[in-house]
Amino acid sequence: MADSKQFEGKVVLVTGVARVGQIGHAVALAFGRAGAKLVLCDRNAVEAAARAKEFASEGIEARPTAGDLTEPDIARLAVETALRHFGRLDVVVNVAGGLTTFGPVEKTSTADFDREVAINLKTAFLVSQAAVGALAESKGVIINFASVAFFRPQNQMAVYAAAKAGVAAFTQSLALELRDRGVRVNAVAPGMVRTSDNVSSVAGAKVRWVEMRQITDGVLFLASDAADAITGHVLPITNGAL
Repeated sequence: MADSKQFEGKVVLVTGVARVGQIGHAVALAFGRAGAKLVLCDRNAVEAAARAKEFASEGIEARPTAGDLTEPDIARLAVETALRHFGRLDVVVNVAGGLTTFGPVEKTSTADFDREVAINLKTAFLVSQAAVGALAESKGVIINFASVAFFRPQNQMAVYAAAKAGVAAFTQSLALELRDRGVRVNAVAPGMVRTSDNVSSVAGAKVRWVEMRQITDGVLFLASDAADAITGHVLPITNGAL
């Protein structure tokens, strides 16, 4: 799927793209190789610019934007970058987020709770909010990143699971809100993705890994015309671990 040019002429905004080998980078690269023009958004300006330069070496047109996506102005800047440079926006993929709070609830600070909700749920909310008008014009797509933790709670991960459950609920409600404007809203819910960070974190434990290609194929499918009847869906990508 990623080698076709099915997204030729489309403009795709991907958040959380800075780190090579992580999900945001892989998703953006897959869309670029499928013909899309890209807006790459991350809080790390240097790395966002480096990814745009990297993609340009493959003939992929990409514009970086940088800042904290928990701030409304930064979310609006990402969307404005797409419209200013490319004249449209067709797909938003809210990858930014992650697991930062692990441990028992009784030892979790309110600051830790607020950060987990902000990076996972608030970022998806703000970027989606900023993009609605442009996506209604293009009859576009929003894809959010939930987690298998939404379906299968994990010990010591209550705050993360709650934040990702919020992403799933937000996805389903926004899909209803935007369906009559022609905008589809879905999410993927990955299991343990094989990245260098994740492999190191489990220290040789037996894991049913999800491969990066499986994630990018799922995202590109949901963004494609082949999924034009699918909205409000949270797609588990677990390689059988669910």
